[in-house]
Amino acid sequence: MRQIVFRHQARSELDKAGDWYERELAGLGLEFFAEINRLLQHIANNPEQFPVLYRGTRKAVARRFPYCVYFRERNHRIVVVAVFHSARNPAVWKSRIK
Repeated sequence: MRQIVFRHQARSELDKAGDWYERELAGLGLEFFAEINRLLQHIANNPEQFPVLYRGTRKAVARRFPYCVYFRERNHRIVVVAVFHSARNPAVWKSRIK
């Protein structure tokens, strides 16, 4: 299994989303984090199964929540570049890819 690392902006997005869900309903934030962690483990085990969207960046879709994890494989690590609500403009995460 590959190591998962987050870019600062991606970690911030994840934390803010989890906090928002927790404010909406006690326990829902924990369920959100559990779903994203499940998805991250799936990514770490088989990153090639997810489609490449832009310059080597892949997209994994969460099942229960309207969020996507955008990541790249670098030096046998998974680098999470964004944790995005599916309604957000993808140009924002694309601007992070160099």
